Amino acid sequence: NLFKTLQSHLAGEVTIDAKSRARCSEDRSPFQIMPAAVVFPKHTRDVRAVVRFVTAHKSKFPELSITARAAGTDVAGGPLNDSIILDFTRHFDHLIAIGDHKALAEPGVRYRDFERASLRKNLLLPSFPASRSICALGGMVANNAGGEKTLFYGKTDRHVTQLRVVLSDGHEYLIEPVSGAALKHKLALHSFEGDIYRGIFRLVTRHQRQLAASRPRVSKNSSGYALWDVWNPKTGVFDLTKLFVGSQGTLGLITQIGFRLVTPHRHSRMLALFVNDLALLPAVVRAVLNFKPESFEMYDKSVLKILIRFFPKFISLFGRNFFALLKDFLPEIGVVARSLRLPEYVLTAEFTGDSEHEVVARTRDAANALVAYGVQTHLTSSHAEALKYKIIRRESFSVLQQHSGKKEAVTFIDDLIVPPEQWPAFIPKLRAALDAYPELTYTMFGHIGDGNLHVVPLLDVRDPKTREIIADLTRTVNNLVIEFHGSITAEHNDGLVRSPFLTQMFGRSSYDLFKKTKHLFDPLNIFNPKKKIGADFDYALDHLKHTL
Repeated sequence: NLFKTLQSHLAGEVTIDAKSRARCSEDRSPFQIMPAAVVFPKHTRDVRAVVRFVTAHKSKFPELSITARAAGTDVAGGPLNDSIILDFTRHFDHLIAIGDHKALAEPGVRYRDFERASLRKNLLLPSFPASRSICALGGMVANNAGGEKTLFYGKTDRHVTQLRVVLSDGHEYLIEPVSGAALKHKLALHSFEGDIYRGIFRLVTRHQRQLAASRPRVSKNSSGYALWDVWNPKTGVFDLTKLFVGSQGTLGLITQIGFRLVTPHRHSRMLALFVNDLALLPAVVRAVLNFKPESFEMYDKSVLKILIRFFPKFISLFGRNFFALLKDFLPEIGVVARSLRLPEYVLTAEFTGDSEHEVVARTRDAANALVAYGVQTHLTSSHAEALKYKIIRRESFSVLQQHSGKKEAVTFIDDLIVPPEQWPAFIPKLRAALDAYPELTYTMFGHIGDGNLHVVPLLDVRDPKTREIIADLTRTVNNLVIEFHGSITAEHNDGLVRSPFLTQMFGRSSYDLFKKTKHLFDPLNIFNPKKKIGADFDYALDHLKHTL
């Protein structure tokens, strides 16, 4: 009856059928939470109506809340909730405008469709994640997504120019950077919007030193609330988009996004590096970064073992016949023949530019700079050859999972970041923690340019021991990451799995500032509860798939 009443207020659809609820009970994380209802808002008036409805009924039904959902490709359980799921993919899927290095779009637009339209105008949103073919823009903003080009272009927060959001008072607001007279106007408003501007302004100015101290000392971070980025005292710019991007829908509901786009470079060339000595890695990374690669990726020896074991499967992925593929792999065969072993790490640096001659010269200069370290390198000669390395990195774990019986990828230590100069001390400790569980199969891959490492173990979630492994290993790895001054999530955000560790990550004082931020925006806790604030690790573990 409650949701029938809600339907009477909306032009969009409210559904409580089992199929819709089951679809929204999962994302790409190991968790599952069955929602009470799924709502497909047709326009902003519907979004506002849902917020007002939940607020009006919250005292009688304390469990009522709203969680925004786009494509559902999150790997941390961010869009999962047991109350109302607000699905933006059915009606909020319009690309409103694009051109002049700018775009306006709704949160339900799939990135692949957005990219197709932007490339027709020779423009690109470069912060796309690995899930670019299936994710949506709303999730990219909610998580502050990043990917292979983040090293050069930055994450999504750098490319968001404005947001339209519905806040907990049921009104829609335009959020964009303000300064000078515009900032004074916002601070003087006698309204809910004014309360937020005054509250956040006081918080970030009074606690500026504390926030600066608690900010992770890494090049990218999606954990917590980015309060340290809101106020720039040097420029006088106050920018609440920095707070909303990466907040996982816990502060309000995004209805429209403004993006700043880039012109993609015309030429590219890839340099492959084969590294056996972990102690050399920091120097090698620094040497390559001096030549400004657009991306700098890595995978470890376990990925190569998967390639060898399932080579026939990869032939179809590469789309080439056996002999052509064998020719493509001659450089790797030569590396193995010279050292009589598989390289411990394969690194790939992609250099781009608008002059092919300059790009090739810069790539060769980078290779020459590595001679002093005794690192074997290979300069690719074609796009197809460069694509080979990308396919190996992207598809190896998926291939392994397909041949692992009941085991499946479980994302809980999947997005750590530790500065590369710390890796010679950090990686052995990380491997020791992982190898303490002989039943664990895992690979290591990621963005070596900024030290972002993806570790995704294969586990049988049906096995009762899995819960204990996840609980123990999550705590161990998080402790280790914090010990080495890293972040527990660089791109994938906190969600169910990492939100319980924000006090440990940032300290009690900064976590209290996060709580004040949440309360300013959402005093009744109607937006995506149990994420960022008030999280419970046991609650997450209780909602592992196949354990319900």
